Amino acid sequence: MSLSSNGAFVNVGRPQMRGPLIGPPVSLQVAPAFAAAPQSRPDGAPLHASATAAFGAAALLGLGVSAGGRRRKAAVLRASRGLAMQQSSIKIVSLVPSFMKLAMLPHLRARVRAHATAEGTLDDLAGTDATPSASALAVEPTPFLSKKTLRLFILFFLWYMLNTAYNIGNKLVLTALPIPWTSATIELFFGLPYVGMLWLTGLRIRPKLSMDNIKTLAPSAFFLAATHVGGVISFGAGAISFTHVLKATEPVWTVLLSAIFFKEFLPVPIYLSLVPIIGGVALASMKELSFTWVSFIAGTLSAVTSASKAILSKKVLDGKPLGENLTPANMFAVLTILGCFMILPASLCIEGPATVSVAWNNARAAGYSAAHLWSLLGVSGFLYYIYNEVAFLALSEVAPVTHAVTNTVKRVVIILASVVVFKTKITLLGSVGSGLAIVGALLYSLAKGKYK
Repeated sequence: MSLSSNGAFVNVGRPQMRGPLIGPPVSLQVAPAFAAAPQSRPDGAPLHASATAAFGAAALLGLGVSAGGRRRKAAVLRASRGLAMQQSSIKIVSLVPSFMKLAMLPHLRARVRAHATAEGTLDDLAGTDATPSASALAVEPTPFLSKKTLRLFILFFLWYMLNTAYNIGNKLVLTALPIPWTSATIELFFGLPYVGMLWLTGLRIRPKLSMDNIKTLAPSAFFLAATHVGGVISFGAGAISFTHVLKATEPVWTVLLSAIFFKEFLPVPIYLSLVPIIGGVALASMKELSFTWVSFIAGTLSAVTSASKAILSKKVLDGKPLGENLTPANMFAVLTILGCFMILPASLCIEGPATVSVAWNNARAAGYSAAHLWSLLGVSGFLYYIYNEVAFLALSEVAPVTHAVTNTVKRVVIILASVVVFKTKITLLGSVGSGLAIVGALLYSLAKGKYK
C-alpha cells in the first residue's frame, strides 16, 4: 500500500503470497473509510493531509481479529453536517499474519490517536458524526497499577523504611554518644559529600543560586536545622514514641503562629480538630514513664520550628525567585547544607571538643570500638539525608490530603517499631493519649484541606 495525495491508502498490487504463516489474502470492502474523513475544519480551514490520513488509518486500525485469526471486520467512519462525501470502496489486501496484527494494534492505535490530537482533529470534530468511532480510536485500558502508582508506592515504602531505620539508628548513636548537638550537626553534614558527588559527576543537575537566593532560603534552612536538632535532643533524653507524639502538635503551633503574625483565622471545625491533639499530648505526657522535661521542651520546640518553616515557605517564599534547577531533591540538599553551617557554631560552643572527647572515651570504655562508633554516626547521617530526600520526592507528587494521611501512618509505624525494638513500656492511658494526638493531627489536615 501507499499514501495517495488525498491521504488515502491505495493498493499498489503486491503479489499475493501464501505460506504457513501468511495464508490466503483476504479482500475487504471498507465503505468510505478514508473518503469519509473530513477535509476541512468546522471553521472552513483545510485540514492537513496527514490529519485526514490519521482518520483513515484509525478506521483501518479498528479492524478486529477473530478467533481464527484471519477474518477482519470493516470499521466505517461516516461524516455528516454538510461535509463533502464521497461514496467509494477500497479493496484492501491484507498479508499481515494474525499474531503480528494483534501485537501491532495497541501500538499503532496509540500512534494514530497521538497524531490526530497533535493536528487538532479530535477537538475540531467533537460532536459531529464524523468523529471516529470508539472502536477505531480505542486506547488500551489503563492497568490497575500504573507506572506512577508503582513509583509512588516504592517511594512511600522507602520513606517509611528509611525513616524508621533512621530513628532507631539515631537512638543507638545517642545511647553510645550522648552528644545530640554534635550528632545532629554530623547528620546534616552528610548531605554535602553525597550530593556534592552527584553534582560534580553530572548525575544530578546542579542548582544555580545567587547571593540573593541564598539569603532568601537562609531562614528556611535555619528552621530545618533547628527542627532536626530539637528532635535529636528529644530522642536522646526520652523515648522515640514520646518525641513523635510531641511532634504531632505541629498543627497547634501552625494555627497559633498564623494568627499572631499574619492575622489569619480559620473556620471553627479546624480549631475543634486541635482539641484531641492538645488533650492527647497532655494525657501522654502525664502517663509517659520515660518523661523528662528536656525531651518535652526539645520535642515541642522541634514542632514549633517545623511549623515556622511551613508558614515561611507558604507566606514568605511563595512566588519569590529562589534560583534555577531547584528540584525537590536539590532544594532539600541546599537547605541541609546551609543549615549545617548555621548550627555548627552553636554546636561547637555547646558541645566543644572537650565534651566530645569525654563522650568518645566513655563510649570506648563501655566496649564500643572506634570503627563501631564511626559506623553508627555514618549510617545515621546517611539514613537521615536519604529518607528526607525520598520524602521530598514522594510528597511533592501527592495532594495535601494524601500527604496528611501518609504522614500520620508514618508516625504510627515509627512509634510501633521503636516500642518493639527498644521494648519501651507504655501505659494504657499513655497509649490512648498518643493515639488521640496522632488522630487529631490527621483530622486537622483533613479539615484544613476541606475548609481552606
